[in-house]
Amino acid sequence: MTPTWWALAALVAVGIVLAVAAITLVPWRLPRPSRADQAAALGDVPDGVVTRGRALRAALRPSSYGALLVGLVVPLLLGLTPAGARIVAWVGQPFGGHWLAEALAGGLVILAMLWLVALPFSAWRHTVLRDYGLSTQDWGGWAADQLKGGAVGAVIGAVVLGGFYTLTHFAPGWWWAFGAVGAAALVVLLSFVFPVLVEPVFNTFTPMPAGPLRDQLLTMAARDGLTVRDVLVADASRRTTGLNAYVSGLGRTRRIVVYDTLLREAPSGEVRSVVAHELGHAKDRDTELGALLGAVGAAAAVVALYLLGEWGALLRRAGVSSIGSPNAIGLVLAAGAVAGLVSGPVQNLVSRRVEARADQHALRLTGDSAVFAAMQLRLAELNISDVHPPRIEYLLFATHPDTVERLATARGHSGSS
Repeated sequence: MTPTWWALAALVAVGIVLAVAAITLVPWRLPRPSRADQAAALGDVPDGVVTRGRALRAALRPSSYGALLVGLVVPLLLGLTPAGARIVAWVGQPFGGHWLAEALAGGLVILAMLWLVALPFSAWRHTVLRDYGLSTQDWGGWAADQLKGGAVGAVIGAVVLGGFYTLTHFAPGWWWAFGAVGAAALVVLLSFVFPVLVEPVFNTFTPMPAGPLRDQLLTMAARDGLTVRDVLVADASRRTTGLNAYVSGLGRTRRIVVYDTLLREAPSGEVRSVVAHELGHAKDRDTELGALLGAVGAAAAVVALYLLGEWGALLRRAGVSSIGSPNAIGLVLAAGAVAGLVSGPVQNLVSRRVEARADQHALRLTGDSAVFAAMQLRLAELNISDVHPPRIEYLLFATHPDTVERLATARGHSGSS
């Protein structure tokens, strides 16, 4: 068989693996609150919380949709016209048009352009969050975070660009096979290394002082059969008034991280409820699940990209001879933008099911549905959440069950206890 037929067979096989993994590992059968229970739960939310959350969502909507639109239109303009190829060729001229120089320098210039066109919408969002008191950052701090994020993205981008175009250069017929394996490995690596290497770039972590709360959190982890190295406090207050906690790392590197805002605003019982939810992710190996689905999905994307490159009319429109050529970076990014738009709602659906399972875990571990409900109301108030967003936006963008769903889940757990 030719490489194309091998690639087609590989895409079918990888697609089957992805479907089987998603069907068997994602908690699809988890019970969902009925509409009646959700309607009753909505009555538990103070009117002011509902109104303020909807007002913030309305204020953020233009920047959110604007960023989404620009993030799609600009890659399409660069990829479905010769513009992207010309930019890469122009950047590579001082280096004699060397393929690696075009891949790295040209690719990073294209990525920088995408970062720059998205920056005004990020600034718009920051302005709204400051107006609502949700962001505590001044513009200097915001700019520093943007530069840090850009630098991290540039490093990852350089690694991906260098690796990808080295494969396409030296294995023009079979780069898809090596690239699929490499993409899967990179997703897994970033899933586990990112918290350890990148989190400290944006936050400072200090050990939680010895005391009852620290002991209680470690005891909960032990009851879950989880080894936790430490309990840390993140200085999130220098950036936001929002509340959060999470568990990162694996095995002996696992640690519980609590925002200082959560410690300041919530009583210890509610802190335990939030951490119990995060322990649920660790208990059910949700990080590993995300890494597995992401790795298989990345492998499928690379193979699909190779097959897309067999479409001659598309290559001619982009002004390139091969999708494996560095001057086709714009076309690759355009394909990625469309794929992300299509797959995003599916990924969010998976995320909501996983988050719902973690909620159930928190209710079982703490045995206190009243505290869980109180914490959800506090999160909604201080994070200024839209407690029950429009259905279309919920389906397209929500990564977590909304506040009303979570309150209804607590009601159901209380009734079954």
